[in-house]
Amino acid sequence: MSLLRKPNGLGGRVHDITPESASWGYVGFSLYRLAAGEAATEVTGGREAILVLVEGRADIWAGGEAFGVMGERMSPFERTPPHCLYVPPGRDWRALAATNCTLAVCTAPSPGGRPAQRLGPEGIELTPRGVGTNQRFINNIAMEGRDVADSLLVTEVFTPAGHWSSYPPHRHDEDDFPRMTYLEETYYHRLRPSQGFGIQRVYTEDGSLDETMALQDHDVVLVPKGHHPCGAPYGYEMYYLNVMAGPRRAWRFANDPAHGWIAERDSAV
Repeated sequence: MSLLRKPNGLGGRVHDITPESASWGYVGFSLYRLAAGEAATEVTGGREAILVLVEGRADIWAGGEAFGVMGERMSPFERTPPHCLYVPPGRDWRALAATNCTLAVCTAPSPGGRPAQRLGPEGIELTPRGVGTNQRFINNIAMEGRDVADSLLVTEVFTPAGHWSSYPPHRHDEDDFPRMTYLEETYYHRLRPSQGFGIQRVYTEDGSLDETMALQDHDVVLVPKGHHPCGAPYGYEMYYLNVMAGPRRAWRFANDPAHGWIAERDSAV
């Protein structure tokens, strides 16, 4: 089964990735593309959710509480902090599009106990990572430095044209804390201009998994294990929304030994 998932149409719920459909145990990811006036509704069940307004504005309710109209940027490539909402397990939520909007729904198992709350744009600051053509820019929505979820780790990454990202290649597929944590991961990709393409490779060092994909606007890539670098060709900017989850809410990884020298060199710059 390919790790590349294409959107199911142009509107409504265009992605519905569950642990069952991905053949793993933790991460779920849905994506709604709504026209103004259209609505989306889900029940979290035994899972926590983080709603991310990728673009556009929507009036959002969760667990009977009204959070009002959320969202500000009309394109993720504005690189402004996103409006996000945490929804605990056992609650329903509803989003009514105030403009055309793209709404990502990130889910993972949770014991519950946290309240529904806004996670952004406050508390999210765009930060650079890497040097040269390995530089990209990060909006940390819910990484472990923010105690805002039980399982989910969520971040946005902006990769300039001609640059690489999630690079040097790294993996987080062993439950061996603090050396490494087991984290499943999804990449929701966008390109500007939208007719562009990007490249992502998912591979293990022993070669048991090695898939290289040409991804397009609104595609999702699954990373069940292995290294997973991606690149943006000249002329096309790349955005992606990462969702990670596993048995421990911590991000510990190891670089591919063949390419770890790049990180060592760059750390000395």
